[in-house]
Amino acid sequence: MKLCRHGAPGAEKPGLIDADGRLRDLSAHVADIGPDTIGKDGLARLAAIDPASLPLVDAGARYGACVSGTRHFIAIGLNYADHAAESNLPIPEEPVVFNKWVSCIQGPNDPVTIPRDSQKTDWEVELGVVIGTRASCVSEADALAHVAGYCVVNDVSERHWQQERGMTWDKGKGFPTFGPVGPWLVTPDEVGDPQNLSMWLSVNGKQMQDGNSRTMIFPVAAIIAYVSQFMTLLPGDIITTGTPPGVGLGQKPEPWYLKHGDVVELGIEKLGEQRQTFVAWTPEG
Repeated sequence: MKLCRHGAPGAEKPGLIDADGRLRDLSAHVADIGPDTIGKDGLARLAAIDPASLPLVDAGARYGACVSGTRHFIAIGLNYADHAAESNLPIPEEPVVFNKWVSCIQGPNDPVTIPRDSQKTDWEVELGVVIGTRASCVSEADALAHVAGYCVVNDVSERHWQQERGMTWDKGKGFPTFGPVGPWLVTPDEVGDPQNLSMWLSVNGKQMQDGNSRTMIFPVAAIIAYVSQFMTLLPGDIITTGTPPGVGLGQKPEPWYLKHGDVVELGIEKLGEQRQTFVAWTPEG
């Protein structure tokens, strides 16, 4: 299934994408796509619904973040060896874990605000993992059983705050609007192997990233097992799993960062696409 949330910010309704790619409304069956509906039983109930019985939604409807109620938005850094190289950092021996604040989560096509006084706002296409059932100290063999689905994430990053304002990456990762998520939560049965998904990103029509999840240093199952050793993963939590090379930080001969009016488009095989216009910060927002 491809599950989603549609409508105005703060008033999103649950939805489903049918076999013909049309958006249909799930409001008569569930209140939202979130922790109470994405466990195994909840997904089974949704899968039993005939999509043709659901009302169609206008094709131009806004998509919100594909899951609500996220309590932890966890990120993995330097999870592609060639991205570590372009960042001039060693390949990690264990996953590099940091947080994106949940307040940065937004719809996949909403504008992204470049922070006040930003010097180095950057892009990162990433495979997102949505947790469906509570996971604490799980084994790598059992880890994927806790996944509700997968989604596209743009791990928008401000490199000056991330790398030059102390050693806390989180500061450069969670600015408001820095977490576009979606458009869909795609269930594991439809995705298949999460370690064989192509991904791409372009800026103003120029392709910058072209990668595949098979080149991850730490695969999805290993990441879930690792993180679950030191925190409890809860339904609705999102783990974004690292980016392939091609970020602005790594451009030669000079790094290239985002400015007002730039358009970033990105996508992952089977998971859909995003499009954001980057806008300058104003006192109103």
